[in-house]
Amino acid sequence: MSQKKLHVKKGDTVVVITGKDKGKKGTVLAAFPKENRVLVEGINMVKKHTKPNPNNPQGGIVTQEASIHASNVMVADPKTGEPTRIGSKVLENGNKVRYAKKSGEVLDK
Repeated sequence: MSQKKLHVKKGDTVVVITGKDKGKKGTVLAAFPKENRVLVEGINMVKKHTKPNPNNPQGGIVTQEASIHASNVMVADPKTGEPTRIGSKVLENGNKVRYAKKSGEVLDK
């Protein structure tokens, strides 16, 4: 199976475009290119039953984020905050950067 490069990176602000959390914004905490999934802060919250452990001596039910498919999120435009497609271009100094197609704003610093 060929591995495709994701359009989002860790630290990007994204908007969920479909599913139960549609319209919500969050920051990408981790990207999993092999599974084509991303972990977004505050999105796709699930309840997990945990045994008592040193970190959580009580145990019980913990709420945490679960990964979401990368196709269900779009990068938020830095200017307007709306979902936008992204493109890549090479700057004059030779650096390759990602930019928002709606505003032309550069995403990579």
